[in-house]
Amino acid sequence: MGLVTCLWFDGRAREAANFYASIFPDSSVEDNWIAPTDTPGNKQGEEIVVNFKIFGQPFIGLNGGPQFPHSEAISFQIPCSNQAEIDKYWDLLTKDGGQESQCGWLKDKFGISWQVTSTEMLNYLNGSDPEGCKRATEAMLGMRKIDLAKMKNAYNGY
Repeated sequence: MGLVTCLWFDGRAREAANFYASIFPDSSVEDNWIAPTDTPGNKQGEEIVVNFKIFGQPFIGLNGGPQFPHSEAISFQIPCSNQAEIDKYWDLLTKDGGQESQCGWLKDKFGISWQVTSTEMLNYLNGSDPEGCKRATEAMLGMRKIDLAKMKNAYNGY
């Protein structure tokens, strides 16, 4: 048995689970738990928990109420293999109320923070040329969505 991440939602756990399952591979909405009686955050018969998977990893969506909003202190990183994948996830996660941030970070419409990145970035941020790394880092700091070509050009001094 491994760790399971519980995400607290204000009544939108099923909507979030369905959204994530629709955009990420190896993802699905599993079972749920309906309140057998009134609870502090739910009435009898309401859905309390939705179990789902993202990239094969188990998650719990808890309909807990408005007490605990999401913050950037917790984020999920998507290590994309290329620019097309970065563009795809960025567009899907920022549509319908998502918010762009800086350096590949964003919040989706549910307030969950994501880092849409690529392992290719390490070639430019942690390469063998210290000056190139500095230029690539400065380029990245000016970005919202990661642009691998711009980072590569900055690293190479173009």
